[in-house]
Amino acid sequence: MQVSVLLMTGFPGFLGSALLPRLLARREGARAVCLVQNRHLLTARTRLVEIENDAPHVRGRVELVEGDITRPGLGLSVEARDWLDDVAEVWHLAAVYDLTVDEAIARRVNVDGTDHVLDLCRSLPALRRLQYVSTCYVSGKFDGAFTEEMLDEGQEFLNHYELTKYEAELLVRRAMAEGLPATIYRPGIVVGDSTTGETQKYDGPYFLASFLRRQPRVALVPAVGDADAVVISLVPRDFVIAAMDELSILDDTVGGTFALTDPNPPTVRELVDLFAGHLGKRIVWARLPLGFARTVLGSVPGMERLLGIPAEGLDYFASRTTYPTTNTVAALEATGLTCPAFASYADTLLDYMVAHPEHTSAAMV
Repeated sequence: MQVSVLLMTGFPGFLGSALLPRLLARREGARAVCLVQNRHLLTARTRLVEIENDAPHVRGRVELVEGDITRPGLGLSVEARDWLDDVAEVWHLAAVYDLTVDEAIARRVNVDGTDHVLDLCRSLPALRRLQYVSTCYVSGKFDGAFTEEMLDEGQEFLNHYELTKYEAELLVRRAMAEGLPATIYRPGIVVGDSTTGETQKYDGPYFLASFLRRQPRVALVPAVGDADAVVISLVPRDFVIAAMDELSILDDTVGGTFALTDPNPPTVRELVDLFAGHLGKRIVWARLPLGFARTVLGSVPGMERLLGIPAEGLDYFASRTTYPTTNTVAALEATGLTCPAFASYADTLLDYMVAHPEHTSAAMV
């Protein structure tokens, strides 16, 4: 009997590691092939053992195959290709997520890598769907509500990460228009698990937490935008994983785009107040022009390290872009799955951060 194969890129990353056992639990009889770069194979093997110990249904159903999305054909050897005809589902999670990433690296991984995955998908005779993980931040500097249907709106971009993820989603949209069955997921700023706080890296709102922890009891916080109008589109990993798992099996989600983020995100002031309250800080706000603040952080030696926040991170505390989740909420309504409110798990994120100083903001590339 022919066994269907699920091909995944991005393992053993933050999302892929949590997603894999859920997908196999729902896809009885299927096996998974995870494409892993040579330099990440040891980590991937260790992670897989941990997953198999926690989720026995995974044992014996996952094969780690050396490959590289930045190479044509994903760098697969001839010997590794005997399972390609059975691939029914491709999960493309691999990307470089780093606000300071060099353009050449971002383009090679995010754009060229996605193009190579699409080329492979077009050649798979049994393919039923490509599950593609994008980001809400394909919006760039769009001013206002960036809906799930929107993409090419003439927007400018804050960094090479945003630009290359936008260009990659353009490629996926074009392939879909040509008939490739696919679903696009756009997570917001993914933070740790809402129940355990577990994460692999500290970026996004963690920069703010680090900044506050470095300050005395009375903490001075620069307001680079309207703290009561700017919202931070956070989403815990467990909701992203659960939502993709649910949406991926629905027939009517083929061809759709789904924003996976908090439909009621906290404002900058609410975020700061929640963190400050748990850390025992009293906040004093200081109005500071965004451009000036970025210049100081980016040009004064040691300032970013001292304060715990990169200059590039400031932009998101002044952004007026919002992300409606209309498609996501409607599609998940029958499942009962909803995104938890940030206030319900903010303390959990901070407690984990304090207990696990070994993590950094470095991305897996």
